[in-house]
Amino acid sequence: MVIESLFYFSLAVLQALEDGLKKADADPSVKAVMICGENGKFSAGADIRGFSAPQSHPGIGLAPIVSLIESSEKPVVAAIEGVALGGGLEVALGCHYRVAHVKARMGLPEVTIGLLPGAEGTQRLPRLIGVPAALDMITTGKHIPATEALKLGLVDEIAEENTIEAAIRLANKVIGQPLAPRRLSLKPVPTLPNMEAFLREALVKVKKQARGCLAPELCVQAVRAASERPFAEGLRRERELFRLLLSSGQARALQYAFFAERAVRRWATPAGASWSSANAQPVRSAAVIGLGTMGRGIVTSLVKANIPVVALEQDLENLKKGRKAVMLLLEREAMKMEGGAQRLDFHNPARLQFTVDFDLLRDVDLVIEAVFENMALKKEIFHKLSKICKPGALLCTNTSALNINEIASATSRPQQVIGTHFFSPAHVMRLLEIIYGSHTSPSAIATAMQLAKALNKIGVVVGNCFGFVGNRMMFPYVQQAVFLLEEGSRPEAVDEVLEDFGFKIGPFRMSDLAGLDVGWRSRQGQGLTGPSLPAGTPARQRHGQRYSPLPDLLCEHGRFGQKTGHGWYLYEKAGGRTATPDPWLHNFLARYRDTHGIKARAIDQEEILERCLFALINEGFAILAEGIASGPEHLDVIYINGYGWPRHRGGPMFYASTVGLPRVLAKLEQYSEVHPDVPGLRPNAFLRKLVAVGSPPLQEWMSYVSWQSPKL
Repeated sequence: MVIESLFYFSLAVLQALEDGLKKADADPSVKAVMICGENGKFSAGADIRGFSAPQSHPGIGLAPIVSLIESSEKPVVAAIEGVALGGGLEVALGCHYRVAHVKARMGLPEVTIGLLPGAEGTQRLPRLIGVPAALDMITTGKHIPATEALKLGLVDEIAEENTIEAAIRLANKVIGQPLAPRRLSLKPVPTLPNMEAFLREALVKVKKQARGCLAPELCVQAVRAASERPFAEGLRRERELFRLLLSSGQARALQYAFFAERAVRRWATPAGASWSSANAQPVRSAAVIGLGTMGRGIVTSLVKANIPVVALEQDLENLKKGRKAVMLLLEREAMKMEGGAQRLDFHNPARLQFTVDFDLLRDVDLVIEAVFENMALKKEIFHKLSKICKPGALLCTNTSALNINEIASATSRPQQVIGTHFFSPAHVMRLLEIIYGSHTSPSAIATAMQLAKALNKIGVVVGNCFGFVGNRMMFPYVQQAVFLLEEGSRPEAVDEVLEDFGFKIGPFRMSDLAGLDVGWRSRQGQGLTGPSLPAGTPARQRHGQRYSPLPDLLCEHGRFGQKTGHGWYLYEKAGGRTATPDPWLHNFLARYRDTHGIKARAIDQEEILERCLFALINEGFAILAEGIASGPEHLDVIYINGYGWPRHRGGPMFYASTVGLPRVLAKLEQYSEVHPDVPGLRPNAFLRKLVAVGSPPLQEWMSYVSWQSPKL
């Protein structure tokens, strides 16, 4: 008998599975059962939307069905095509045999939405493939290919072609064979000589990697229960841990992040352009100008996406250096891929061409300029592109802060100019901030979003202002961190608080990694420091606002971070990675405070966290009020994917909604009163408005925005 299950489990699907199994068991003419998916896909498990419904426990609801499958007196074979994920794989684990198509993928990804496999998966999988392999799958949520599943013993056979026919053949072969050895609930967990030590080390490792995320840690506890307790007791422990995670704020935050990443695909602008009506242009070929760190990563991303690339540099020496670096990156990427270098085909000049000749850009569909962050240079390049490229070519600038309108003004086709802000390393980081100017066409935005998808990146459409969304919000965060040093803190204390919150890296370690000279050059260009500063400007004030020259002073001492071996921290050598607190810097800070008459004070962790995060969030409210982003989820997706914001906290605006807007407002008012010369701490009018109307839920915030003159 064949039982078909739908792609996602719903109550109707579960009922149909139950009815089908009972009918098969009761029918003497049925000798074996085969469970398959519809339309070539086994199952992706429960619909994630079900997890946020009140009193809904989809994981637990599926468990009795899995038990029912296993207890069948007739052999049950799973025919896995497409994907078997989450509850889908748990159903397959309830079956006595499993056949998978060679291209199928399997996994238990519940950990990525803040949960654990709640339909007996944490108890069955270790019994089938052992604790180390099961822990690896369950705590990472990774999908594994059928070939790996066969090696692990997760599936019994692989089918090259017709999986259902292969499953039926296997079912006919095993009719009459004893089923007890195939029932995973009766199998012991394979023992390890050092099981206790292994589980202890696994927990330490997971805690370190998870940085405060609860789900991976509780996954280890559930697998531990499988190794230590009888099956029924292990199931009770799994359910207990599942309920604990389901009620945690972390699961809600992770599920919000999951949906937010899908919501940003549906972009819109205040002028009325949107994803639903704009048509993307095809991108069959591309060019990248500039083969520095960013350009190299962008070329690599394009080659991986199978888009032919022309890579251009200003002279032969830089071209040779850039080519060597790109080839090295591509060799590394090829090693990670099935099919390797043959699949990437980057030695073929038709796929990747290096040149110093702008004329080779005549026929490309899209150009990404990735040169040094200098307005005059970028305008010169865009003026040249405007003359050379075909009329329909999209002209993209990889800038992190510069005005898109000004760059577009150097061309005869401002409607084709758009910002594509890649994040470093560009071939690794998933975020692509897409910035439209006042003349950018809806088609250009749609094309950039289509490019993001082709590059396997998350594109987020935002308006044009200095720093756009990500860097604009980052500025007050970093500014507060430096002010905290002036007032008595140390880099390692500030970093520790923010890393404990869940950031992958604190602001000072990040600054050392990026290079202090990058921000220094930008501030010099803005006339905030250096020789262009008017004589008599107070050291700690610019334009009537508080300013800290501390980062500038470090640069004047040649302390640029990791590249020089010292910045906010000391490193073992130039280019070193291991940051250690630097006594020189501590003395330097003490002398600085003496010079400026600042009395050092003890600053607690709460103040460090609130001043940095609430200043960042406050800027987010300003961005929403100005129409630079069309919703709070855009800001959250940018911060999770581009700035190391902890995913299990749902992004800065989601976090503000969970802390409570009245608290955020009250704390900003408190800090602003103490520091009246810091505009970043002055509560934004939009935040005040939301609190005044009763702090509506995050999805309603934008209905309270009134855009008089969007800053685009």
